[in-house]
Amino acid sequence: MSADTTARSRSGAPRAHGAGFVLDVRSLGRAPGSMRELRRTVTTTEQFGLDLIGVPVGAEVELDLRLQSVSEGVLVTGTLDAPVVGECARCLEQFTDTVQLSLTELFVYPDSVTDQTSGDDEIYRMSDDLIDLEPLVVDQLGLELPLQPLCSPDCQGLCPECGVRMAIAGSDHGHEILDPRWAGLAKFAPGSPGSGSPDEGAATGEPSADTARNSTEEN
Repeated sequence: MSADTTARSRSGAPRAHGAGFVLDVRSLGRAPGSMRELRRTVTTTEQFGLDLIGVPVGAEVELDLRLQSVSEGVLVTGTLDAPVVGECARCLEQFTDTVQLSLTELFVYPDSVTDQTSGDDEIYRMSDDLIDLEPLVVDQLGLELPLQPLCSPDCQGLCPECGVRMAIAGSDHGHEILDPRWAGLAKFAPGSPGSGSPDEGAATGEPSADTARNSTEEN
């Protein structure tokens, strides 16, 4: 959801597609101190959150709220519980989790002092005794969810050589890495063909140069 959309929703009428998060507070009245509790389950019609983690489409969001009338508007307090789906930033595997938000926000009355002295994107506003919680939920999720989500705190990620997940690779997983600057010297290693090892003649059964020279002198 774009910032422009959120700003418009703060200062304008509740959106039709956010009807599940729209609260009708007409029964609360405007007498300061009036209070009402509300519990509701909302099924999301779009994804909320960040690129790598968020509340998916079709998720059931549980709202447990208290609505209290104050002089400048309606104070909303309570909690929101929702499932989230994410992609691990280390191993790239998908995982599921839950998120709980603590909500405390004032939704101001139209033409109140706070309404007249605040900018469009500074406060949340009511419209026709309706409160749209969706912009608040979007903002709070953006602050609560991690930018680099992990499937587990100790996730080891991917092997940098072959890309396999370290969680399934096993403790003995590894690769022999040869510095390319020394690759040309590998053929001179002891035991390598043509390495000129002093034990090469003994290993193959062929006489060495010194043995052949001594044999000639004796003859």
